[in-house]
Amino acid sequence: LRHRIDHVRRVQIRQADDFMVLDGATIRHLQLLPHGDVAREATLLGVLDVARTPMGSRTMRGWIARPLARSADVNRRLDSVQAFVDDRAALSSIRAALAGVRDLERLVAKVAAARANPRDLKGLAASLRPVPEIAAALAETRAAGAFALKPQPEMVDLVDRAIAEAPPVMLVDGGFIARGYDAELDGVRDDAESGHRWLAGFQAREQARTGIAKPKVKHMPAFGFLIEIPKGSVAQAPEDYVRRQTLTTGERYTTPELKEHERRVLGAQERAVAIEQRLFRELIVRLAERTVEVQETARALGELDATLALADRALAAGYVRPVVDDSDVLDIVDGRHPVIEQLPDAEPFVPNSAHLNTTTDQIILLTGPNMAGKSTYIRQVATIAVMAQMGSFVPAASMRQGVIDRVFTRIGAGDDLARGRSTFLVEMQETANILNNATPKSLIVLDEIGRGTSTFDGISIAWSVAEYLHENPKTKAKTLFATHYHELTDLSEKFPGIRNYT
Repeated sequence: LRHRIDHVRRVQIRQADDFMVLDGATIRHLQLLPHGDVAREATLLGVLDVARTPMGSRTMRGWIARPLARSADVNRRLDSVQAFVDDRAALSSIRAALAGVRDLERLVAKVAAARANPRDLKGLAASLRPVPEIAAALAETRAAGAFALKPQPEMVDLVDRAIAEAPPVMLVDGGFIARGYDAELDGVRDDAESGHRWLAGFQAREQARTGIAKPKVKHMPAFGFLIEIPKGSVAQAPEDYVRRQTLTTGERYTTPELKEHERRVLGAQERAVAIEQRLFRELIVRLAERTVEVQETARALGELDATLALADRALAAGYVRPVVDDSDVLDIVDGRHPVIEQLPDAEPFVPNSAHLNTTTDQIILLTGPNMAGKSTYIRQVATIAVMAQMGSFVPAASMRQGVIDRVFTRIGAGDDLARGRSTFLVEMQETANILNNATPKSLIVLDEIGRGTSTFDGISIAWSVAEYLHENPKTKAKTLFATHYHELTDLSEKFPGIRNYT
């Protein structure tokens, strides 16, 4: 079974060049995912993830961390989002149906590993039950062919018949197999239940025989079935009563008849538990045979849930569909930062546009005072680019983007004490990584290059980096370059692809 699962996973792994590359530094700098002291609500994931299921949330996280890098793939996902943006009734009904779906991926993994308990099986059935309804609703939309849902009514029926309505978690005490599922188990249970009815009659007979007002038949784990007599009635105990336990409030006895019945009742209960455990193991084996099908359904539900979440956010936040093609253009009209505009205490966001290509507008050289919004702007452009290629609508009036193979960021200043790296060394190593790996299809975000050293040296480094990116055909990437070095504005007079912005 594990071999089959591993094989399916290998088949589903796509080629590396199918995805935009985002390294850990870029994910942190753009605050795409939670990390360290950055809370979830202050990240792109916190803005976009309104998924109803754990699979949908994991899918959303994966889409953010690994955006698509082929325009056809991006547009297929955008088509699915568009279908639900245009059909709010389907969006609402399917999201409502998904609300009761638990973590199918983890539940079926527990079944496959024989670690599931009875409540896990009930959760598995409850999560698979709405799949036919979801598939039927999905079939009425334009996104019908995008999600390979495979209803499993046989599994749901099997679990419903086999597992009791409110089963215990543990298997040791029984009571988790439903009545009517197995004739042998029902018969043994009947024997045990008839034994309990016999006990009620035995207690009434002993009360009449002995004249004791309140004898009670109880089951004690260490002693078995015992007759408990109050302290004031102990003198009335017959000679065939054998004392087993003394209490402050009375005495407990047994009789040969009671011991014989105890053997029959407890034997029936033990047989019933043994049968239940055998039936449960057989049930796990039968369900595990459908692991691959359930995994495929879980993955499809996760993708559907994430798509519905993107459609929901597009409608709620006023996002528009980007045009994603194979050009060298990155054109954003009236873009907004998706995270900052959603913060509860945020002022109305001032939109900004950006136009980049690899010829006439390759490098935006951005100057301005502290707190003017330089860092926000360059991160905003990169974040919107990531959103477009993950298949999301974007916070802008309009957008066109040629596919980007990688987003590089060099933001912030800080040393790395654990590795013995100074602020300047960290900055230079990250910059060297960009210059060595960027391509004309990349997007580069540079914030304050050269500030880790003296002013004159910093200007020299920043100038040479900008010149290298402009002049080297292999690294002629679209670049956003924020700086306090106003001397760099002279670059626009020497290089036609560099534009000064403030």
